[in-house]
Order: sequence, then C-alpha cells, then structure tokens
Amino acid sequence: MSETIRESRLKKMFSTIGRVAVYCVMGLFAFMTLYPIFWLIMNSFKTTREYQVSQLALPHSPTLRNYVEAWEMGEFGLLFPNSIIYTLGATVGIIFLSLMAGFAFAKLKSRATKPIYNSFIIGILLTTQTLMIPLFLEVNLLGIYNTRLAVLLVYIGAGLPIGIYLSTEYIKAIPNAVVESARIDGAGFFKIFLKIIIPMSVPVATTLAMLNITATWNEFALINILVSKTELKSLPLGIYKFSGSLSTDYGKQFAALTIGMVPMLVFYVIFRKQITKGVAAGAIKG
Repeated sequence: MSETIRESRLKKMFSTIGRVAVYCVMGLFAFMTLYPIFWLIMNSFKTTREYQVSQLALPHSPTLRNYVEAWEMGEFGLLFPNSIIYTLGATVGIIFLSLMAGFAFAKLKSRATKPIYNSFIIGILLTTQTLMIPLFLEVNLLGIYNTRLAVLLVYIGAGLPIGIYLSTEYIKAIPNAVVESARIDGAGFFKIFLKIIIPMSVPVATTLAMLNITATWNEFALINILVSKTELKSLPLGIYKFSGSLSTDYGKQFAALTIGMVPMLVFYVIFRKQITKGVAAGAIKG
C-alpha cells in the first residue's frame, strides 16, 4: 500500500515538474516574441537623442511627434488605402480561385486534371527573384503597367500555387458521396461549389487568409517593379523611405515601422479565435 502511495506521489511530482517546465519554455518563447514588439513601440515615442542615450529605458517624455512626421513624410495617408485594397483584393481572389480550382482537381477528374494541376504546383518552386523581369515585361506588353490591376493580378497569381495545393488536398478529404448526392438532386457544379464546398472549406480558407494577408501586406519587391506612381504604391514602399538619409532618425523610423505593424497586430487580436479554430480544424482534417 505504501509503495502505491509513493508511486502516486512521484507521478504527481513529475507531472507538476513537467507542467512547470512546459510553462517556463512557453513563457520564454512568448517573451522572445513580444519583447521586440514592445521595444519597437516603446522607442517610437522617443526622440532620436533620447534613444541614443538609453535604448532599453522607458521614454522619459513620450511624444507623438514621430508619428505625425512619419505619417506625412512617408505619405502613409496615400499608401495606407492602397495596401488595404491590394491585401483584401488579393486575399479574396486567391481564396476563391484556389477553392474553385481545388474542387475541380479533387472531384472532377479528367485526363487533363493531373498535367494542369502539376503546372500550378511547379509555381511553388519559383522564387520572386526569378519572376521579376518576366513580370515587368509582361505587364508592359499588356499595357497595364502603373495600374492597380497589374498589382492585383500578380499578387493573385503568386498566391495561387500554394493556395491550389492546400485547397486540393483539403477538398480531397470531403466525401465523394456529398457531391454525388447533390448531383442526383439536380445541383450543378457551380451550385455545389457555392453551397457545399465553400462552407466545408472554411478551415483551409482561414489558413490561406492568414498566409496571404501577411504576405501581401508586407510585400515589397514585386510592387516596386509594377508601379512607379506614388499614388499606386503600398505601405512598405513608404516605410522604405526611412532607410536612406533618414536611417539615423530613429524616432521616425520606429514610428513608421509601428504604423506598418499595428494593422497586422489588430487583425490577429480581432480574429485570433477564428484563426485558431480554422488552423486546428485544418490540421485535424489533414
């Protein structure tokens, strides 16, 4: 009896030690993730002189002047709406087209299915650097250089390979009987896609939204060659202005970086539950 009690106590002790160790590791990772964000925001309220004197201390006299001047110098009032348009437009386009193509590749088999599917998947291997010159030449030949249409088409095209791959693999797991029963009831493929496939594919759509919202919001290289007009550029190009002659004006530089970062933080805070549920459901489904 005493040995059983001793074993029970040892199990509880090791279980407690294990939980404490896990919490310590998780706390360390949380600190390593959150502290750089806190440090950036904290220093954005300092003057450059104060930052140079004390980089780790809290600001003695917090000022919003850095934000006001960074907003004006970076022309963020003009660039901010463009980033929202590009991010939302590209994300919606990628999700809709990826799910549509995934439905076709997963459920509508034909001789052409595999070659076409493979042609899309090859796109995952292509890097941004290899696409820059061909894309620049193509948008010029099409006459859409310096247009929002060019930016949206390129962003959607760049996001489709991984989007189609994830959507196809996810939709494959949806029972064929669901599609077949809908066909027997007289539903067309497009109606099946809208009424059945899209509602059942919310988890993978959430994953695609996470990937593409972040990638499009922070994208710099492609838009830099697709447009030259300031009124068509996005937020990262405005932030880039602070890396030249203003690179030593740390207050404004940190404020500009914070302006570009805050929308993504707000997005994750507002939709954290949906994102967690979507990713977890997608992982279980896969």
